[in-house]
Amino acid sequence: MEAPEGLSARKGSCLVPQAVPSESQPPSANAVQITVVKAQDLKSIRSDTPFTLVRVEYDGVILGDSSTIQVLPNGTANYNFTTSFEYRPDGPNSLVDVAQKPVLLTVIEALQKQKKQKEEKVMPLGQAVVDLLPLLQGQCSFTVLAPLYAVPTSPSESLHPEAKCGLEVTVRTEKPLLSASQLSNGNLLSVTLEAAYSVPDAFVPTGPPQNYVACLQVPAAGEKEVPLLFKNGILKPGGEKESLPRPKKWSLANIMAPGALNIPNSFIFGGPYEDEDGELNKTEDREFRIQAESMKRIVWDTERRCYLDPAAVLVLQKRIAECRYWPVEVCRMPVVSSSKGKSSKADKGDEDRQIFFHGVAYVNMVPLLCPGVKRIRGAFRVFAYQDGEVLEKTKKQQSILRDLRPQVSPTKERPCTPGISSPLSRAVSSKAQREEKEKSTREKEFNRRMSYAPKTQLSDAALEGENTEKSLSLDGQQYAEAGTFLVMEIKLDKALVPKRLREELTKRVKEMIPPRPLLPPRTEGAKKAVEDYHNHVTSIAVAILSEYHDLFGKQLPDQGATDHQTLEEQKRVLNFELNSSGKYFAFKEQLKYAVVKIVREKYLKTTAFETQEQFQAFLSELYVYLVDQMHVALNQLLHEEAASPVPLTRVTAEQLWLFAHEAEVNKDYKLAALYHQQRIAQDKHNTQYWLDYGAFCLLLEDTTKAQECFREALSLDPHHVRSLLLCGIAAVVLQHYEEAEIFFEDACCLEPSDVVAWTLSGLFYELQNNNIQAEMAFREAKKQLQAQLAKERSISEGKGGKKQIAAAYVRSTSPGPEQLLPEGPPDGSASRLPEAAEEPALACPAPEEEALASEAAPEGQGVGSGLGNLQQRGFILIFFRRAYLRMDNRNEKPGLGLMKAHFLAGPPPISGLSQPSCTIFMKAVEFLMKFNAIQFVHVALAHELLGGPSCAYYLALARTYLLKEDFSKCEECLCEAVRIDFMNPDVWALKGHLCYLKRDFAGAKECYERTISFVVDAADMHFVYLRLGSVYLEEKEYGKAKQTYLQACKNSASCLTWLGVGIACYRLEEMGEAEDALSEANALNNSNAEAWAYLALICLHGGRQLEAEQCYKYAVKLGLRPAALLQELRAAQQRFGFGNPAF
Repeated sequence: MEAPEGLSARKGSCLVPQAVPSESQPPSANAVQITVVKAQDLKSIRSDTPFTLVRVEYDGVILGDSSTIQVLPNGTANYNFTTSFEYRPDGPNSLVDVAQKPVLLTVIEALQKQKKQKEEKVMPLGQAVVDLLPLLQGQCSFTVLAPLYAVPTSPSESLHPEAKCGLEVTVRTEKPLLSASQLSNGNLLSVTLEAAYSVPDAFVPTGPPQNYVACLQVPAAGEKEVPLLFKNGILKPGGEKESLPRPKKWSLANIMAPGALNIPNSFIFGGPYEDEDGELNKTEDREFRIQAESMKRIVWDTERRCYLDPAAVLVLQKRIAECRYWPVEVCRMPVVSSSKGKSSKADKGDEDRQIFFHGVAYVNMVPLLCPGVKRIRGAFRVFAYQDGEVLEKTKKQQSILRDLRPQVSPTKERPCTPGISSPLSRAVSSKAQREEKEKSTREKEFNRRMSYAPKTQLSDAALEGENTEKSLSLDGQQYAEAGTFLVMEIKLDKALVPKRLREELTKRVKEMIPPRPLLPPRTEGAKKAVEDYHNHVTSIAVAILSEYHDLFGKQLPDQGATDHQTLEEQKRVLNFELNSSGKYFAFKEQLKYAVVKIVREKYLKTTAFETQEQFQAFLSELYVYLVDQMHVALNQLLHEEAASPVPLTRVTAEQLWLFAHEAEVNKDYKLAALYHQQRIAQDKHNTQYWLDYGAFCLLLEDTTKAQECFREALSLDPHHVRSLLLCGIAAVVLQHYEEAEIFFEDACCLEPSDVVAWTLSGLFYELQNNNIQAEMAFREAKKQLQAQLAKERSISEGKGGKKQIAAAYVRSTSPGPEQLLPEGPPDGSASRLPEAAEEPALACPAPEEEALASEAAPEGQGVGSGLGNLQQRGFILIFFRRAYLRMDNRNEKPGLGLMKAHFLAGPPPISGLSQPSCTIFMKAVEFLMKFNAIQFVHVALAHELLGGPSCAYYLALARTYLLKEDFSKCEECLCEAVRIDFMNPDVWALKGHLCYLKRDFAGAKECYERTISFVVDAADMHFVYLRLGSVYLEEKEYGKAKQTYLQACKNSASCLTWLGVGIACYRLEEMGEAEDALSEANALNNSNAEAWAYLALICLHGGRQLEAEQCYKYAVKLGLRPAALLQELRAAQQRFGFGNPAF
C-alpha cells in the first residue's frame, strides 16, 4: 500500500542504534522483539482517519515508527511492524527495567502535507501500554490486545463508551530472560504507594508548583540496591474520599492519554483498618483515619516493581531479620523552570543537596518473614528525617533522596507534545540527556571526594550546612505535628518463607497419629431383615402379653385351663383396649418397617408392579411367609425364658466428670481415674472424654500418658483443633519440638480464626527464640480477637444490649454446656478438712472454646434410687429433690426457670465487674488452666504483665500458687486482686479456698458468705457451697448447712452435696429427709463410706436391725476413716443393742 504524497515510508529508528535490528540482520539473542500486528476498530475513534502509523517507545527511547498505513473501512490497520531493544542483565534495560517499565505505543494520524508546509503534520490519536511482566514469569512469547486510550487533545474525545479499539501486539524473545534457577529462586517485589494523609498545613494547592516525591531502596542483584521512586504526587484538597476500587498507575512521564497510565487488571481495593499490617489499625484510630481520608491529601496510586535475583532474595531476608524496619523517605521539591536552571548553573550543586520537608516512614517488614506471607499493607506514620534515628532503626547511613536529588529534581519544561517530535529534535534531546547524565556523574564524584577532606577545611561550609539542616529538620517536624501517615502496599510474587500446605500438615499428623480404623460397614441383607422382623414380633408379643396381664392378671384357673367362652371374651376385651388406646396402631407402625425391609432384601421388590394380578399374587406369597416367620418368633419366645434387659445406668457422663473432678480436688486420684475410665467406657469415640482424661494425667504430671490420651482424641477426629493444641503442648513438655510445631501450625491452618491457637503458637515460637513468627502469631491472634469482640458487640446491639445487661445480673441455674462446673475444690463434710486440696478455677470461659460435656440431664432422669442390697426396703426417692427445690425457691422469681432441677449446671455468666481483661494471653491462660497445662501458664502471664497487671492476672497467678500449695504468694496475689477489683466474686471465692486450706475456717466462712451475697455468682460456686456447708457443719449451724447444701444440689447434684444435706438433716433429727438425701447420695456413689455410716445410724434410730447391720458392714468394708463418726456409730450400736454383727 502506497503512502500519500509528501509522506515517506518510515523504518524503525532508535536513539540506540544496536537496539533496532535491520531487516537484513537477524535479531540478537538478548533482543526483546515487539511486533505491532494491527489496530482494531480505529473508526470508533475517528471515522475520517485515512492514514495512521504507530510509534513504539521503551524507557523514554523511541524504538521506531511504522510505515504509514491506510485504515480499512472496518477500522483495521495492519501495521505488522517489528522493532526491538537489547536486554542487558548488568546495563540498561535490565530485569529491573523489564519488571516496572512497559512498552508505550502511540497511534498517530498522518495528515497530508500542504504545499507551503516544510514538514508533514501529524496528530496523536491514542496510546496503549504493554506490560512485559510475562517475560519474567518464564514465557518467551505472548500476545495481548492492548486497549487504546484516547488522547484528550485529539478528536478522539468523541469516543463512544462501548467502542473497543486496541492494538494487537506480540512480544517474544529467542530464549527466556530468566534461567530455571532464577525463575524458581528469584522473586518479584511490587510496591504500591497509595497516598499520604493528614499532611502539614504548609502544603497548599496554591502558590509555586511543587513536586511530592517518595523513595525507598531494595536489593535487586545481590547487594546492589535499586531505588524505587514515586514522583508527581498530586495534592488534593479536602472533600470526598478516594474511590474504591481504583486502578494502580504506571510511573510514566511521557503519557498523553490519561487512561494509558492505568495498569491492566491491577486495582487498589482497600479493606478494614483492623486487617492492616501497619500502624493506626486500632479501634481508637478509626475515627482519625476516617477524618484524614476526607481531608487534604497527596495521592500517588503508583506501583513500582523490582525483580529480585536469588542472591537479592537472601539479602532481603537477612536485612529484614537484622533491621525489621525499612525507611521510606518523602519530601517536597519546588518545580523550577528549565531557563532558571541554566542561568543558575553555579549554585545548582548546593540547591540539589537541599531537600525540603524531608520525612521518613518506618515500614515494619517483619511480617514478610512469616511463613506464607506475601503481602503487607497498612498505614505508616511519617517522622522528620534524622540521620541518627534512621541509622539506629534501619542501619542506613545516608539518605536516598539526597543521593538522587539531581535525578529527581523536577523541571518545568516548555510546552510540547511528547513522543511526536521530529528526528532532529529527538537527537538534540538525546544529546542534552547525555550531557545531563555526565554532569550528574561529575557532581557525585566531587561530593565523594569532598567527603574525605579534613573537617578543618570545611568549617564555614559546615556551619552553614548545619543551619540549613536545622531549618530543613523543622520542615520535616511538621509531619509529626500533623500526624501524617503513608498508606502503601508491599507485595511479593512468592513468600520469602514458604508455608507448609494444609495437605502436607495433615499428612504429617497422620504419620504421627494414624487415624482410627473405620467401623465395619453394616450390611443389610436378607438374613438381617428376617432377624429384625423376628425381633419386632417378639417385642410386640411381649407388649401384648403385658397388656393381657394388666387386664386379667397372671393367675391361671384351678383346673389349669380356660374355657372357650372366657377366652373369646378376654380376646374381645383385649382387642377393644388395644384399639381404643391406640396401641394397636403403634404396633402396626412398628412392624411396617421390618416388613418393608423383607420385601426389599429378600424378595428384591423395589419397583411398582405392572399388573394388579401380579400384585395380589405377591401379597398372598408374602402373607404366608410372614405368618410362618411370626410363628417361628413366637415359638422361640414361649419356649425360651427371655433374658432380663440390662438396667440402664443412672449416672451420666456429665455426672461422672463431676465426680472425677471432686475426687481430684480431694486428692483421691485413684477414684478420679476410675471415673474418667468409666466415662470413656460409656463412649470410646467421644473426643472430649479423652481430652478430660489427658488433662487429669497432666495434673498428675504424667505427660506421657496425657500425650497418649490427646493422640487418641486426635485419631478420632484429625481436625479437632483442641486436640491438636494439647498434643502440641504435650510435645513441648516432652521436648519433641518438631512435632509440636507441626501440631500448632496445623491447628492454626485448620481454624484461622482461633485466638487460642494463634496465641499458643506464638508462645511456642517464643520458646524457640523465633521472635519473628512469634510476633506474627500474636498479631494474628489480636486481629482475630478484635474481630470476635466486634461481632459480639454487633450481635448484642442487634438483640438489645439493655436486656442482656439486665439478664447478666440475674442468677441463672441453667447455663450452656460450655459453662459446666469450673475447676475448684469440693468437700464432703467437716471430717475431710485436713485432706482437702485446691484446684485452680477458671475465671471466665472462653467463648470460642468447646463445651466440656453435653447438655445437663433432663428433669427426672436418674433422680430416685434405693439401696439395692437392702432386702426389706428400698430407699426410692422420686419427688424429694423437686419438693426441696420448691422450698428453697421461695425467694426466687418463678419466671426465671428456677423450678427445674438439673443434675449439672455451671455458673452463670460473669458480670462486667468480674470479667477478666479480654486479651489474647488471658484467653490462652483460661484454656491452659482448664486442661492443667501449668507449664505454659506463667509464660502467658508474663506477656499479660507487660500490658499492666489486672485483676484477672493476679487471680490466675494466685490459682497457680494455690495449686502448688504456696500459700504466702497466693495470699499476696489475692491482696492485689482485691485492691484492683474488690467486687469480683471470684477473688473472694479463691480467698475463701485459701483460708479453708489453711484451716482458717472463720476467714473462709467470711469470704464464702461474701461470695454468695454478690448479685453475680463466682465461677466455682459448687465448691463454695460445699466448703461453706462443711464449715457450718463444723460450727454446728445445721440449718444453714442444710440450706447451703440444698443450693449446691440445685446447681450440680453429686454424692457430696446430698451427703451434706443428709448429715445436716440427721443432726436436725429430721430422719425421713435425712434418709432420702443419703439414699440419693448412695445412689450416685455407693462406695462412699460416710453415706453408709449415716444410713446405719438412721436405721438404728428406726429399729431396723438387718438394714443397720448391712449399712455398717459396707461402711467398715469401704474403710470409714473419720474416727469420731466411727466412735459415734459404735456408741449408738451399744445404746440400741443391735447393728453390729460382732455383738
